[in-house]
Formats: sequence, structure tokens, C-alpha cells
Amino acid sequence: MNSIIEEKRIISFHQPNPHCAVIVLHTLNLIWLLCKLKSIMTKLSVNINKIAVLRNARGGNVPDVLKAASDIERFGAEGITVHPRPDERHIRYDDVIALKDIVKTELNVEGYPSESFMELIAKVKPHQVTLVPDPPGVLTSNAGWDVKKHLTYLQEIVHQLKQLSCRVSIFLEPDPSQIPFAKESGTDRIELYTEQYAKGFFQNKHEAIRPYVETAQAAREAGLGINAGHDLNIDNLAFFHQSIEGLDEVSIGHALIADALYFGLENTVQLYLRQLK
Repeated sequence: MNSIIEEKRIISFHQPNPHCAVIVLHTLNLIWLLCKLKSIMTKLSVNINKIAVLRNARGGNVPDVLKAASDIERFGAEGITVHPRPDERHIRYDDVIALKDIVKTELNVEGYPSESFMELIAKVKPHQVTLVPDPPGVLTSNAGWDVKKHLTYLQEIVHQLKQLSCRVSIFLEPDPSQIPFAKESGTDRIELYTEQYAKGFFQNKHEAIRPYVETAQAAREAGLGINAGHDLNIDNLAFFHQSIEGLDEVSIGHALIADALYFGLENTVQLYLRQLK
């Protein structure tokens, strides 16, 4: 008799509870949804060049660029961007090499694909390389690639970077006609050069955003990811984000570091993250 009762208890214990099954199913669906939302959220990559400018102005290591990168990630940024130039007037090549082991989110290295730049990339193997058509002495990036004109060259460079397992992005003007050639280059993403949007934002933001919306739509249809950067700031970022469907990442440096002088670095990173929600 006791053995029969014990057997019933065992059977009862192992019978699935329908309420538990529903809870587990809802939990799994919620986890999937959160992962999906996170994957489509626009990431903030902070360009730390201006922190290096401040360090280099006095010599020494104040502020500490590597610590700043680590702190910016801790404050919530999803990436760190650097743009080393041949004269090393801000970020130095040895900074980039050191950042390889510091950055825990994504390291995005921008630059013109010169021989020395490509050698640096081969050493560091960052998560993403953004190709910018800067002549050596330019103060800051001031144009996107004419991909049609430089297609063969870019195909060769993109192929080399893919061999290093780097995601590749090409800096582009807001021009839908460039997208088929960008696709043909083999790049994974484009980065929309947003200076003209920033200049026109306060005059007529709807007109200023129009070519970017058109270019982004063409990029999505071609299966390309979409990044953006240059002169995005606390005033114009939210509208840009709301207007560009499928925006993967924004790279912001000058404005964010300037705002940090007033608001503090942690608070400023949080302010910019809120513009992307």
C-alpha cells in the first residue's frame, strides 16, 4: 500500500505544471524581445580624439586616454572611435594598439587607408574600420568617398580588411546614387557624413534630413548597415535618429567632449544616449 502511495507521489511530482510552462514560455519570449530590441537600437560610439588633443597640449598622460575610454564604456557608451592621423596630433598609433586590450564593447578605427594605416589595422584588428577619404593635412573629415570613381581601389582595401575579420564602413555623402557602388565595393556599412545636416538643421530640419532619409533607404534596400557621424550634437541628434530608419550607430566626439566640460563626462554620455531612445 505504501509503495503505491509513494509511486503516485512520484508520478504527481513529475507531471508538468501547465502554469509553470506558460511562465517559462513568456519569460523566454521576453528575453528574445529584449535581445531583439537591443540588436536594433542605435549604438553610441564616442570619438575620444579630443581627449587626446588635451593630453598632447601639455605632454605627459593627463588626461589618460585609455582610462577615459574605459570610463566612457562604463558610463553606457556602446563603442569607442578613434581617428589616428599621420602627424599623430591627437590619437597616436600606440594609443590605438593599447586600446585593443582596453575596449570591451566595439573599437572603431577611422582613417584614410594609407600603408601605415593598414599596417596599424593589421596589428589591432578592430571590430570596425571606417574608411575616410582624408588627405594627410586636413583638419577634420570634410567629404565622403566618390565610390564610383574609386571603386576598384576600395574593393581591394575592403577585401584586405575582411581578411582581418574587420567590419567595414565607408564614409559617404548623402547621395543615393553612390549606394550601388558602395554595395559593389563589398563594404558592410556606410557612414553618412552629417555636416550638411547639422548646418541646415536650424534653418529647415525637414529639408536638411531629406537626402539622408533617401540615402539610408537606398542603403537598407541594398542590404547595407547605416552609421552616421560629423557634427551631430545634443540639439540635432534626436531628430536625426527618429528620421533615419535602421540607424545602426552614431559616432560623436567633438560636441560630446565639449558638452562634458559643462555637464561632466558621465552625465553627458547619458544625455546623448537618451537622444537615441
